[in-house]
Amino acid sequence: MSTVSVHIVTFNSDKDIVGCLTAVLRQSYPVDQVIVIDNASQDRTLELIRPFTDSILIVSNNENKGFAGAHNQAIDQSICDYHLILNPDVILHPDYLHILMKFAEEHPKAGGLTGLLLSKTGLGVVDSAGLIMRKNRRAFDRGQGENASGYMLPCEVFGVSAAAALYSSRMVKEISEAGQFFDEAFFAYKEDIDVAWRARWTGWKAYFVPGATALHERGWKSGARLEKPLVTRSHSFENRYRMLIKNDKASKVLLHLPYIIAFEIIQFLYIVGKERDLLPSYCRVIRSFSGLFKQRRQIFHKVKARSDEIYSFFK
Repeated sequence: MSTVSVHIVTFNSDKDIVGCLTAVLRQSYPVDQVIVIDNASQDRTLELIRPFTDSILIVSNNENKGFAGAHNQAIDQSICDYHLILNPDVILHPDYLHILMKFAEEHPKAGGLTGLLLSKTGLGVVDSAGLIMRKNRRAFDRGQGENASGYMLPCEVFGVSAAAALYSSRMVKEISEAGQFFDEAFFAYKEDIDVAWRARWTGWKAYFVPGATALHERGWKSGARLEKPLVTRSHSFENRYRMLIKNDKASKVLLHLPYIIAFEIIQFLYIVGKERDLLPSYCRVIRSFSGLFKQRRQIFHKVKARSDEIYSFFK
């Protein structure tokens, strides 16, 4: 039987962490390690997880190392065959891991798997059924806001949301860059899309398995963008360009250029009109070109998959 570790990164997560951990410890599939990395929470998170110390490993950081950095810490602590990357605001069904692991054992090239994530705020409403990529290079959670009845069949997807993603440790080792599975330059946001793309290039596949279900309290709610701190919006904005520079193929960019240009014009006009504080992000991305192109060379040195297969997921 393959071994599984569960990794949770907390940052002021006292509202959710007890329910999340309780669900993890009730999984019908045996969990070998539960690793919690706390990113210098200032609330009651550490106090609330103290009663779980006999069942989990807790690492308390003195500073916020971000989603990417903290999850890389957890991966370094794990000795298991699979890693479940889990947000603290997710409540797993007791059979979530059992169903995903059964599917994983039957699909050896499955590098990433996810179940049907449902919104905590809407009965039967999809939060994520995997990741999809548009031709304009915008990524979305598949099915978000739609009725779950339309997402009852398992299928291959471009990638999986790191809110509740099961990753093969073999895939993690193969696509890691300089010892980093999640690119720590991303800090937070879109690091799972970057992972999905890198995994695709090396021939790994991703699957949505609807029999495994979970509830997710989405942190970035629709219509609340301008309420987010600038640093949060900056990471999200800049990381889209980071993943494109690292992973996109020039011939496919040319093929989809009308879609990309149309979106870039609309986005730039929006930023000038509504979020001028994001304008310096363009300069930061440009300054990072050298490092990004170095990463790009490393990624394309490992390519095993046909580009047409990968880009068939771009709709």
